[in-house]
Amino acid sequence: MTTVLETEEHKALRNAVAALGNRYGREYLTKVIAAGAHPDELWSEAAKLGYLGVNLPEEYGGGGGGIAELSIVLEELGAAGCPLLMMVVSPAICGTVIARFGTADQKQDWLPALADGTRTMAFGITEPDAGSNSHRITTTARRDGTDWILTGRKVFISGVDIADATLIVGRAEDARTGKLKPCLFIVPRDAPGFERRQIDMELHGAEKQFELTLDDVRLPAEALVGDEDAGLLQLFAGLNPERIMTAAFAIGMGRYALSRAITYARERTVWRDPIGAHQAIAHPLAQAHIELELARLMMQKAALLYDSGDDAGAGEAANMAKYAAGEACVKAVDQSVHTLGGNGLTGEFGLASLITASRVARIAPVSREMILNYVSHQTLGLPKSY
Repeated sequence: MTTVLETEEHKALRNAVAALGNRYGREYLTKVIAAGAHPDELWSEAAKLGYLGVNLPEEYGGGGGGIAELSIVLEELGAAGCPLLMMVVSPAICGTVIARFGTADQKQDWLPALADGTRTMAFGITEPDAGSNSHRITTTARRDGTDWILTGRKVFISGVDIADATLIVGRAEDARTGKLKPCLFIVPRDAPGFERRQIDMELHGAEKQFELTLDDVRLPAEALVGDEDAGLLQLFAGLNPERIMTAAFAIGMGRYALSRAITYARERTVWRDPIGAHQAIAHPLAQAHIELELARLMMQKAALLYDSGDDAGAGEAANMAKYAAGEACVKAVDQSVHTLGGNGLTGEFGLASLITASRVARIAPVSREMILNYVSHQTLGLPKSY
């Protein structure tokens, strides 16, 4: 049996999604952001074509694929200049967690709607005082009869204004040990005590960022996702796809920026030849392309490991993929803007806004420094510094 990086089905998916993305493009997304709106038309069409739920089980209306397929969708939309950031959250994190660990009722209630795009779910883990340390999460869940009561705060939570619910990471007391353990809860957007405040961001995107307050939010027992004793396993079942999809987001953005720079370098003539004929222009663009391709290889490895059920191997590869893609994206965007010179800062070419956007892949959902901590400790076996 010959091993291939991508099947013919994957290649066909890439081509089909690229065609969809190119019909919308960067201009569409720029107009949506300027209007303070959401890319509803693109989201709906991608859903109708089966792209949003390509990773979800077929019996619930999904495509029966995995994160490998979903990452292709996000990468190609990004390469066309119109990535859908909520894909990272709704089908990749929340859809995956519910598909793997949800009850029969939770699967029936949420997966078909997540797959066809009619409902979305946000994901709430980050807290003001916890940062990248999920063990310091202070949002607590306590029992009150058969109900759960959630109290705490979350910050930098994407898309809460459009999400029908938020998958909240809290901590509950273990009855046997008395220690707090992570648990996941589906919190409806209109739950009493569940409040949101939009964060004023310099980064302009279609998906807004919010701070959440949970003030004694009462939830029924069925709001708990999965087994309350398997919290970490369930949590990382969502975090690994998040890292893989962030890599796809970054690679797509880098490819888009690079394509604009390549076109410009072929056409722009200052002296006798197009500027792309000069090695000072050509070589940095070639290096950026190589680094994006290398990052994609690690992303493909991470997706393959995750989809095959190797959670431990996927954790290492997903972190490496996210790191590599973030670095490659920032360098590709920077070099692309520099290639265009002053034109790279104009609205006409649409690259300047990517300077800020590309930093997201270095910062979220986990900083590159924390990934280096993970690799040095987990992979290399070096002493832990924190």
